Formats: sequence, C-alpha cells, structure tokens
Amino acid sequence: MISNILKKLFGDKSAKDQKQYQPAIDASNKFSAEFLSISDDELRGKTAKFKKLIQEGTAELEKELKSLKDKAADISTSIHDKEDLFELIDKKTKEVDEKIEEVLADILPEAFATVKETARRWAQNGKLTVSAQEFDIELSTQKDGITIEDGKAIWHNEWTAAGNNVKWEMVHYDVQLMGGSVLHNGNIAEMQTGEGKTLVATLPVYLNALSGKGVHVVTVNDYLAKRDSEWMGPIYQFHGLSVDCIDKHQPNSDARKKAYLSDIIFGTNNEFGFDYLRDNMAGSPDDLVQQKHHYAIIDEVDSVLIDDARTPLIISGPTPRGDEHEFHQLKPRVENIVAAQKKYVTQCLADAKKLLTVITGETEAGKDSKQMLEDGGIALLRAFRGLPRNKALIKYLSEPGIKAHLQKTENFYMQEQGKHMKKIDVELFFVIDEKNNTIELTGKGIDLISGNDDREFFVMPDVGSEIAKLEKQGLENDIFLSQKDALIRDYSIKSERIHSINQLLKAYTLFEKEVEYVIMDGKVKIVDESTGRIMEGRRYSDGLHQAIEAKEDVKVEAATQTYATITLQNYFRMYHKLSGMTGTAETEAKEFWDIYKLDVVVIPTNRPIQRKDQNDLVFKTAREKFNAVIEEVEKLVSEKRPVLVGTTTVEISELLSRMLQMKNIPHQVLNAKYHQKEAEIVAMAGKPGAVTIATNMAGRGTDIKLGEGVKESGGLAIIGTERHDSRRVDRQLRGRSGRQGDPGSSQFFVCLEDDLMRKFGSERIAKLMDRLGLKEGEVITHSMVSKSIERAQKKVEENNFGMRKRLLEYDDVMNAQRKAIYKKRKNALFGERLDIDIDNMFYDVAQASVSGYTKTQFHQFEDDLLRTVGIQSPVNEDEFSSMNENDIIHKVYDEIATQYERKNAKIAEKAMPQIKHVHETMSDKYKNIVFPLTDGKRELQMVVNLEDAYKSEGKIINKTFEKNIILGMIDNEWKEHLREMDDLRSAVNNAQYEQKDPLLVYKLESFELFKSMLDRLNSETMELLMKLDIPTEEQIQTTNNAATAQSNYEKAQTSSSSNQIEQGRQGYDEAIQNSSKQEVKQQPVVAEKRIGRNDTCPCGSGKKYKQCHGK
Repeated sequence: MISNILKKLFGDKSAKDQKQYQPAIDASNKFSAEFLSISDDELRGKTAKFKKLIQEGTAELEKELKSLKDKAADISTSIHDKEDLFELIDKKTKEVDEKIEEVLADILPEAFATVKETARRWAQNGKLTVSAQEFDIELSTQKDGITIEDGKAIWHNEWTAAGNNVKWEMVHYDVQLMGGSVLHNGNIAEMQTGEGKTLVATLPVYLNALSGKGVHVVTVNDYLAKRDSEWMGPIYQFHGLSVDCIDKHQPNSDARKKAYLSDIIFGTNNEFGFDYLRDNMAGSPDDLVQQKHHYAIIDEVDSVLIDDARTPLIISGPTPRGDEHEFHQLKPRVENIVAAQKKYVTQCLADAKKLLTVITGETEAGKDSKQMLEDGGIALLRAFRGLPRNKALIKYLSEPGIKAHLQKTENFYMQEQGKHMKKIDVELFFVIDEKNNTIELTGKGIDLISGNDDREFFVMPDVGSEIAKLEKQGLENDIFLSQKDALIRDYSIKSERIHSINQLLKAYTLFEKEVEYVIMDGKVKIVDESTGRIMEGRRYSDGLHQAIEAKEDVKVEAATQTYATITLQNYFRMYHKLSGMTGTAETEAKEFWDIYKLDVVVIPTNRPIQRKDQNDLVFKTAREKFNAVIEEVEKLVSEKRPVLVGTTTVEISELLSRMLQMKNIPHQVLNAKYHQKEAEIVAMAGKPGAVTIATNMAGRGTDIKLGEGVKESGGLAIIGTERHDSRRVDRQLRGRSGRQGDPGSSQFFVCLEDDLMRKFGSERIAKLMDRLGLKEGEVITHSMVSKSIERAQKKVEENNFGMRKRLLEYDDVMNAQRKAIYKKRKNALFGERLDIDIDNMFYDVAQASVSGYTKTQFHQFEDDLLRTVGIQSPVNEDEFSSMNENDIIHKVYDEIATQYERKNAKIAEKAMPQIKHVHETMSDKYKNIVFPLTDGKRELQMVVNLEDAYKSEGKIINKTFEKNIILGMIDNEWKEHLREMDDLRSAVNNAQYEQKDPLLVYKLESFELFKSMLDRLNSETMELLMKLDIPTEEQIQTTNNAATAQSNYEKAQTSSSSNQIEQGRQGYDEAIQNSSKQEVKQQPVVAEKRIGRNDTCPCGSGKKYKQCHGK
C-alpha cells in the first residue's frame, strides 16, 4: 500500500526507465526497417563504417597523445618535463575514452540494428552469403558453420558450441534492445529467466568492440565462458571482430596472451582477476597477458559482485616453516573438549525437556511451574549456545512453544549488552555464536584443554601491563630488552596456539562435510553456498582449511604466504566502464549503487509471466517436510510434468535421492560431485515426467527447455526444499520455470528446523503454529507466512552485507597500498616513468637523511650519507646547524642526483669501447652483451641488447640495471609487507578485548607498516644504485642468449640479507604455477652455443679462447 502511494507521488522508476530508453529502441527499429533491402555484403560493410567513424572522431586526440608519448620517450627530455608530460598523457587518454563514448552513443541505434538484422537473416534465411575475405577462409579451417564456394563465404546458422550442435533461431525483441542500451550505459539490466540475457549482451559487446579497446564478457564458470564464446562468437566474427575465451588456454601462455589481443574476450571472473595478479608478478613486459581494462559485462552480476566479493583472490607461495603447525598435536585436546561439550549439551537438553513439560500443562507434584520454566529455559539456552547445530536440539525447537520460550530466555539474558549471559556461559566449555561464525573458550574450557599443563598455556598474557611491570623494576637495558623480547615471543606463540584451537573448534562444530565442503581425491574442496559448485583452488583462510584437513585426516597442506591478492570488488572497479546482467539484482540495488555506482534497471518481460508462485508450505519437522516433498514429486510425475527439486546442500540432495529410489522414481542428481554432467542433466530436465534434484547450481545460467507435451500438462514444476539465506537464490530457482511465457509453478517447502528459520525465523511463526495447535504432519500456508519468511531473509541479507562491508573496508586499506606499489612496479617493468620514480627516491632519501638528525648531530648525518649513498655532505657543520632544513634537503638532493649522473656516465664511458668493438667486428655472431656490476660485496650479471647498447652509447646499461634492481627490491619488500599485513589482520582482532575498533587499529598500523616499507625500499634501492659499478673491462662477455626474464620468486627464500642482488622474487614462479588450474607443459632447455677452444675469444683481444677467457 505504502509503495503504491509513493509511486503515485514520485512516479514509478520502471516506467521512467522505459521512457528514457524508448527513443533508442525506436531509432534502432527504424534502421532495422531500412536494412531489410540491403545485401549481406552491405550489412557486413557497416562494421568498417562504424570503425572509421570512431577513428575519425578520435584522430586528433590520438595524434596529440602519440606526440606526447614520443616526447616522453626521448632520452634527452628532462625528468621534470617528463613528469608534466605523463600527467598530460593520462589526461589525454581519458579524453580519448570520453570521445569514444560520444561516438558510440551516436552510432548505437544503427549498430544495434546491424546485429539484429544479422540475427534475423540467420533465423529466417538459414545463412548469410558474402564475398570471401582472408579471415573467412582462415575461420572456415578452424570451425564448422562456414563454407567457401566460388569466392563466396557462406555463414550457416548451425555450428558446434560446447560440444553440441546449435541452430540460430533468435531475433532481438524490443525489450532486449532496451537491455542492450542499459548495459552500454554502464548499468545493470535485470531480466527474467528465458528473456535472453546472452542474446542481449551481443548488442553492447558488438558496439563497444568496434573501438578496438577490448570487451571482457565475464561468466561465473568456465563451462558458460566456453559455451557462450562458441555460441555467440559467430555473430561477431561475421562482422570481422575477433573472439576468444581465456579459460581455453593455459595461464601465462602465448595462447592466452593472444586471446587478450582479441576484440571480445570471454572468461570467468576468477581467471580475469588471477591474470591481473599474475601480470603484477611478471618479471618482463613479455610475460604480461592483459591489455587495458576498458569495458566489462558481467553475467550473473549479483553472484560475482555481491556473493564472491567476500572472497579475495589470493596467489600464495611457499613460506619459511610453512609445514610447521600444531593442528595434529592440538586435535586430541579439541576432540576431548568437543566430546565433553556434547555430553553436557545432551544433559542440558534432557533437563530442558523434563522441565519444559510445563509448557504443555504438565507439572510435577510439589514443583513451582514458574521455577520449572526458568530452569528449563536456562538449560535450553545453554544447549543452544553450546551446540546450536545439534540435530536433537533442532528437532526439539520445532515442538509447540519451545522456540518461543528459547527466544524469550535469550532476550532476557542479552539485556544490558549481554552482561548477564556470563551466568549461562559459565557452565559451558566454549560458546558458539552461529550468526557471527565465532567461537570463544570459557574458563572451564581452558581448564579442560590445558590438561596437565599450566593453565596459562592457553591464556594470552597482557603484554602492556607486563612491560609496565618490567619498566618499574629498573632493570639494565640489555636485561630489560631480553625479558621484553621473551614476553613478546611468549605472546606470539600463545596467540598462534589459541588461533589454532579456535580454528579446530570451528572445523568440528560449524563446518559440516557434504554441506560446506566435500572430500575428493584426498583433498578438502569448498562448495559454493550460492551455486553448489566446487570452488577449485579456493581454500579457507587463517588456517581454517588446515584445521578441516586435520579433522578429516587428509594431508594437511603446508601453510603459504600471500604473494598477491585482490577482491573482485576492487578488480572490477578498475574498468573504464562496467555493466552487468542477472535475473535478480533489485534486492541488492542499494549495495550496487553504493559500491560500484551501478544503477539497477528492471527490463520488462517480452511476454507476461504465466508461472504460478504458490505460498510456502511450513512444517514443524524436517521429516514431515521431506515426506511431503516426495509425495508432491509422485503427484507431479503422474501428471507427466518435469520436476526440478532445489536443495541447499549436497547432503540433502543425496537424502532425497535415496528417498526417491525407495519409491522407484527415476531421477537425476546435480550437485558439486556431479558438476561435470551438468550440461547432460540439464538437457534432459525438461522432458515429461523427468525428476532432477539439484543444489543451487541449477539456478545459475541454465535454461531448462520443455519437451513435447509439457506445456499442455502444466509446464516445469519447481519444488524448493528450503528457503535460502538470500532471496536472490530463491528467485533464481523459481526463474527456471515460466521462461518466455511458458506455464509452470513453484513452491517452497519449509520447516522450523531449517537454518534460516532457526537463526532468523520470527517469533510470530513459532507462536502461530503453537496457537493453532498443529500436530505432526499438519502444515500451514498463507501469504502472510511467506512474507514473514522473506523478512527473515532480509535480516540475513543485512547481516551478510554487514560482514561483506567489513571485509571490503579492510581490503580498501590494502587496495590503496596495492595501487601505489603496482604503479611503481609497472613503471619499473616498462621503464617509461622509472627515472621519475628514481628522482623521487633521491628526494625522499635526502629528506629522511636530513630529518633524521638534530642540528647538533652533523657527524652522524655525514656518516649516514657516506654509508647509504656514498656522497660527501654538501654542507659543512656550521651550515648544517644554521641553514633552513628545506635548503639542506635540496642541497643533498642535488648532490645525490649529480653524483648518480656522474656514475652512470662513467659506466657508459667504461663499457663503450667494448660495445663498439664487438658491434663492429662480431655483431653478426652475437645479439647481446653481458656486463658484470658489483658494489664490492655482491655481483649482478646484466644482459643488454648489443644493438641498443651501441645506439644509446652505453646509456641502456644504466636503464637495464635500474629496472632489474628496483623490480627485485619492490617484489621483496611487497612480499614481506603482505606477510606483515596478514599477521596484523589476525592480531587486530584482539583489539576488541581492549575496547578498541579492530578496523581503526588496522588502518593506523597498516599505514605505519606501509610507510616503513617505502622508507626501507627507498634507502636499500638507493644504496645499491649509487654503489654499483663495472669492476673491470675484461669481464665483459658476449652471448646469443636473450636476456632472461627476472625471476625474483623462483625459490622460497625471503631473507633480505641475501648476497644476490637479484633477490625478491623467490617463490613467485611456483606461486604463479600453483594459481593455474592446469599443469603447464615444461619446455626443453636450449643450450647456449659453445665456443671452441681454438676459436677467437669473443672479448676482442684477438687471442684464442683457450689462451684468454677459456683458461
């Protein structure tokens, strides 16, 4: 009622949206009418016309951009001029993107009509015939559906997609033209199932691919990515646009790199994100695969940007002592305390059942009924806080009045911020807060788990007060520091031990096999709660995965450290333009706008929905509910209607399967264990009388097409066995039925034992069932009950949004740091802006050197300059004490820059004679030249292209070693910083015990960590850059080997005191390989051409090799 009043006052958003996009639909239809008379060749020629318009529109800006880039690349351009030039380049690049959007908006109606007419001719004529071009001939050899006859290319309307033969019979409706416009404008198009989201995407994908900047089409799984690229690919390829799917190729392979050069790239959200991370771990520009993040369309956008946004993408690698853990040692203690808790909870439940008979009117002689209610409520609450997932407890809570009494008791003890709850928890060994997914040991639990050990074995020391005690003792400095270190070490050990205990307790009490995870091939594999699919390669964080592995007695994998990480939220926010499509986004519209600035536009259906969505059936127990489900399936099968039974877990799907087997009803099961058969099972799911039991995976991206006679019998019947925590998932399940105006029905079967009802079910439903006096087997159904359940779902969504927002707030801190460090890394990798970064390092080091000392500490300041950057102080002692600090900083900066230029010129001068000699006498034999560089302690072999070295008069040597050194230093410091940030993230959770906000502490501490990391990076890098030199001319060598891509992560060594300059990337190669889903085939090593003993020595001395460098 209120919503109707608001619509009358402020207007209907849906109507406004339709009015906004109607002109584009009308204009497109006008072009479609004109295109009916043109030939297939003329239709194809439209693409060349559009591309030309875009090129002409951006030509002037592109010319200016190229001029700026050429000027910035000129070696004679000063550093300060370059800084201004790069700012102009960034600004001009944005102007180019804006101009492209203007041109695309102008050609949108005609471009959409081009795609629509192509689809119409395929559907009605069966083929398109055009003059054969080179790409037609090439494609005809790679795929079916294209034949070449007498200089003509015939594009048939049948081809193979995902191993199945498909026939094009689709033509865009007006509502689909609206959806395409919504997507092009960078919004979310919400379209009902069967309305052709995949076809809608062809419109904006084609339009935006015309710019040549690349369009990424993102799907939720690799099956859909491969299928859609092959299904929709021909409509783009006919118009000369290239199409590929990254999931078909190995990560970091040439094939994947080539795929990213296509106009249209299909792939999964994870692979796009992982490729971004891998690119930021690359040792050479040749290793990069991704291009510009220009435009992305995300299919099932709510799943990717809402559900998966909580899970960060992580590439991890080996860590020192990673195989050391306490899970096996602590497991017996945890099993002991869990068993004790189960025994106590069972006793509490028995007491509660005995005492709460008073609710049904039964009272024991001589006992006060009020006291029995109070004692029974306490016993019941203890059982609930001890093991909320206990099946006997869940069943008991479905009895009349019990659930309501538990909620009443809990509300009483939660008063005054829960300070009375300690009276309940004191008898428990640990307390579980299921809503927040947390577990806390009680004093009784600590005593039990400590066993014969000291009770302090599992108690965290109060570091602050203990240090204060040490300070009061007046100890000598060495003794004080020693005892302080011992205290901090004890804190660290106990913190890790308690963390391991908590993770094991979670594994035993909150994570259930066949629900949250499955065991396959001896490994623990996570099941996606939204889709029911196995999440390959994903692991629970913070040691939880290892705890589950220990619980299930499978191999506990070694702990790893993070090398690169990003959330999907922050990855997709990097795109110039982002849009998405789904059947269920309206419920999360506020979150989409707040985080991504994406407006949700509801697209009307082409035909009215005929599906009947019936009210929920609410039972008291799970047994009654499942029996009712089987009876309903039997009834529907007898009517020759196909049935899709939706479940939330693998366990329930297999339980229902066993029940159907007992009834001799043929059926198929689709869950995480059988996801390889998904296409085959879905293809049969619409046949008359077919029964398919599926987890939520059937609600995402699957179209169930009805078999012969099914429409007449009533269409596809959807039976939901439980309400999901999120309304979107339930809507997705309903949406499998009633596509394109087909008949169908949907109904959910719910009971008070369901997770949603237990955690967030309102007291009203429990009281209503009690008031009605429902007996076993009886059911209630009403629209008010269904709405009440939806309100419970809203509570869960709010809770999940709070958790998601908290996680993203933490990641936003990391994201700011990630952007800064990846920008530095990119500058080092390409070298274009590297000299600006180095110049900034000069200033930062100068500032740190001057600011670190008082006016009376001149000698310490002078020694520091000599030690770190190898220069004499440019000011004397009197000037240091009297001059302004900023003036001293500028003098030191000028001296560092001058000394660095002088040293670089000396290296070039020293190397040039050898470069000139080899180039003039042996350039036909050798491509590269090797220079040794040393700072007196460490040595680096630098491979430089001979031709580049000759043309630049040796200056390229300095550029090469600057790039390699800075790249290695950044990788080393960033890797260590991520480890510190992981430790910080675990440690800040303890701040809540000190009445502090963990997020605030995290922000402050992470800023200090990042600042100190940059200071170390600057000082250590400058020390190397200033001191490296060529030792002797005779050590210069020639080689035909290409410069090896720097591999700072090849080994699991993270020490910053290594004697090798090229440190920092140890373990990265392994981490990158581990992030791949498939094994990379090892390539054979090609040996370098050997120099014969009697050949002339390549050093240019004129001697034989055996008498010179071959000794």
